Amino acid sequence: MSSVRQRCGAHLSADGRMEWRVWAPYAKTVDLIVIDGAARRVEAMTAEPHGYFFIRGGSASHGQQYAYSLDKGPDRADPASRWQPDGVTQPSAIVLPSRFQWTDDRWEGIARDQLVFYEVHVGTFTAEGTFDAIIPRLPSLRQLGVTALELMPVGEFPGTRNWGYDGVCPFAPHHSYGGPEGLQRLVNACHEQSLACVLDVVYNHFGPEGSVQYEFGPYFTDHYKTPWGRAVNFDGPGSEGVRAYVIENVRMWISDYHIDGLRLDAVHAIYDFGATHLLKEIKQAATEAAGERKFPAYVVAESDLNDVRILLREDQGGYELDAQWSDDFHHTVHALLTGERQGYYSDYGTPEQLSAVMEKTFAIDGGFSRHRNRCHGAPAAGLPGDRFIGSIQNHDQVGNRAGGERLSHLLPPPLQRLAAAFLLLAPHLPLLFMGEEYGEARPFQFFCSFEGEELIEAVRKGRRQEFEAFHTSDAHVTDPQDPSTLDQSRLTWRWEEVPHQAGLRRLYTDLLEARRVWPAMRNYAERLSRLHRGADGAVVLELVRGGTKAAGEHTIQAFFNHTEIVQNLPAQGLPTLLFSSEWERYDGARASSSESGQLLPFECAIFGPSDWKRYAGIE
Repeated sequence: MSSVRQRCGAHLSADGRMEWRVWAPYAKTVDLIVIDGAARRVEAMTAEPHGYFFIRGGSASHGQQYAYSLDKGPDRADPASRWQPDGVTQPSAIVLPSRFQWTDDRWEGIARDQLVFYEVHVGTFTAEGTFDAIIPRLPSLRQLGVTALELMPVGEFPGTRNWGYDGVCPFAPHHSYGGPEGLQRLVNACHEQSLACVLDVVYNHFGPEGSVQYEFGPYFTDHYKTPWGRAVNFDGPGSEGVRAYVIENVRMWISDYHIDGLRLDAVHAIYDFGATHLLKEIKQAATEAAGERKFPAYVVAESDLNDVRILLREDQGGYELDAQWSDDFHHTVHALLTGERQGYYSDYGTPEQLSAVMEKTFAIDGGFSRHRNRCHGAPAAGLPGDRFIGSIQNHDQVGNRAGGERLSHLLPPPLQRLAAAFLLLAPHLPLLFMGEEYGEARPFQFFCSFEGEELIEAVRKGRRQEFEAFHTSDAHVTDPQDPSTLDQSRLTWRWEEVPHQAGLRRLYTDLLEARRVWPAMRNYAERLSRLHRGADGAVVLELVRGGTKAAGEHTIQAFFNHTEIVQNLPAQGLPTLLFSSEWERYDGARASSSESGQLLPFECAIFGPSDWKRYAGIE
């Protein structure tokens, strides 16, 4: 490690003594405050080059509280705190990661092309809202066919109610969720259930309340802007300490918590015009941190740029990340099935675009964007589909609606089944949003628990203004600060009593199994998508997976009718009908034994080799 960058926080040295290091170039002096109840021990730290301060002490216990004082000022939490047991404004606490006894020695990870993500907000996934409360539900997720639990950000944020994107202590798993050891127990349990655990991390901004990083050093820059607050300084004066901070965070999640992958929030708001982009450094750090274990560490990026530079190899000018979210897939499916055209949906919703995202990944790959009033994106450069993650629901697209409406609120059951078929048959890695698989009836809304009255009102006003573009009245915009907003967003985790919900979960289970057992579904490179227009102008989408030849020995043909009328199948002599989204098994209108040359309204029908598994029968 360069002398410009040092490891910060409280750590045990090789000889068993505690060491504290903090990057505080704005301070002339820094004192370590060791806290034991009402007792306080103040020790001056030694200045080091490049703005660091260091001190080595004696033995210390797990949970020992401490703080820093800059130039004899008030106590401040450690910017690299691993634990905030009493919240963001209170003292930090020592974490000894080696205390935890891991039992995942046999875990070898999940291959990228087998990843099926299941996005979870810890606070609303269970009634308890903790890491430990998730563990009993892991077998059900595995039975469903999920292979990777993806946690929304867990870094310490103000209060106890937040999506996690307002975090201010990015190294500290939130105390209300169960803190560091709770997260370790969850990851260990995931591995025991043959599930990967991916963590959403936020490096593009800090939350608007409780952050003290600006007192320590040049963490922020006014040279760039983000929609959520001041941009983080990754390429200006003093940025080496900020970059070190992020890279150490990457290493910590992978080394101390055995995390299988990181999902980087909104990388289009990570501004870095240096010679080596931060994203490239993050990927390198993740690879190095995972080098001593049996399983890899994936780095996935959320980006709305439709630019695959972040995925390309270094010799192609890329950053070599493993995968990126594809908003185009979500927006196209959502606009087509709901008919919504407000805001950014104005760019989407045609059958031609759906065909494009199935075959070429992006719907807008250099063409004109009406919403942006400019050309946008670039082609996907022939990259295989397992470099892209598609969804029909996620925290953004559900929670950033005025009432947090899910597809279960917007679409009737046949269209919910069709949307699921689009997702699970697409040649991309699928991401499910918690509760989606059974049509959860409760919403997922935006919630927070800030303390400053001005900030609270600013958030409320900002939410109202955000929805003006979607022509939503203020009466339909929920109050994010009201505790009931979170309570209304908790999953019911019930589906057995409602036929269409139980049927939807069976459909998800079957298609996720089909992704494993049909050979065509493991081929992400070769696919064909085309539209068939009837005499009345109605359109059927055909998707071929496993090759580019219909009715091949190793291919499937999927036909999608997104209209409310019966349509003729556009091909003759089709192979065996392997699946229909309208079979009775899924609470649909087609008898499980029936086959015909027609597609029912909103039906997806899949044909393939006769010796491949057929999903019919009635439970």
